[in-house]
Amino acid sequence: MSTWVLLRGLTRESGHWGAFPDMLRARLPGARVVAIDLPGNGRLNQAQSPTSIEATMHDCRHQMAASGHAPPFHLLAMSLGAMVAVEWAFRHPEELAGCVLVNTSLRPFSRWYQRLRPANYAAVLGVVAGAKTSRQREQTVLRLTSRHLAPDARVIDEWTALREARPVSGINALRQLLAAARYQAPVDAPSVPLLVLASRRDALVSAECSRQLARQWNAAILEHPTAGHDLPLDDGPWVVEQVARWAGLGARSPLTSAHPPDATPSPGA
Repeated sequence: MSTWVLLRGLTRESGHWGAFPDMLRARLPGARVVAIDLPGNGRLNQAQSPTSIEATMHDCRHQMAASGHAPPFHLLAMSLGAMVAVEWAFRHPEELAGCVLVNTSLRPFSRWYQRLRPANYAAVLGVVAGAKTSRQREQTVLRLTSRHLAPDARVIDEWTALREARPVSGINALRQLLAAARYQAPVDAPSVPLLVLASRRDALVSAECSRQLARQWNAAILEHPTAGHDLPLDDGPWVVEQVARWAGLGARSPLTSAHPPDATPSPGA
């Protein structure tokens, strides 16, 4: 039985996956799907966020050990969470069966203005340390991360409730930003199988970051033509289908090419 570990990004928590874990369970029969929080977020919002990706990775490993789940794990990780997955793959490859990296960016492969588009600096700082209400912050987050659902009152309601129930402190948000900014991945690819998923219409992080990563590490990459940064939110069914095919559970064989044909969104995307 495979175990899939889900890791979210900057100041996001396991609750922000929404219905996605259930979609993944339905598409991967018998798989365990475990969504954990990075320290400082979600159920761990009272903990101090590390200022290094390596320390964050070790915390995630300890969480999985404490939960009783035994490796090897598959990691499905977004953005900052994908940096944690990359570090895990380099430091402890024997613990991982594979990594799916969604809309991430890594030094030294991507330029600073690609990793976080400068037009969004003020909005991101407003979310992290501004004086806006919880709802106003979540409206901004949805505008930055979704191309399909912004604005969507239901999603904003759910995210506002999560923020108010388990708020992430401004200090922890800044510490997470620092960890992401400081992290530099090794030039050579890890020995763990990789799948890179990217959104061409990502308004927060340039899709070129994922392309450069895939070229550097000769990893399989698929691009969604219309989704935003939060790809599992914008088109969860498409994500789980690509993951299932890559894992060898679909009608076609797993992806092996670093530059497969362009993917298309699922109906209704």
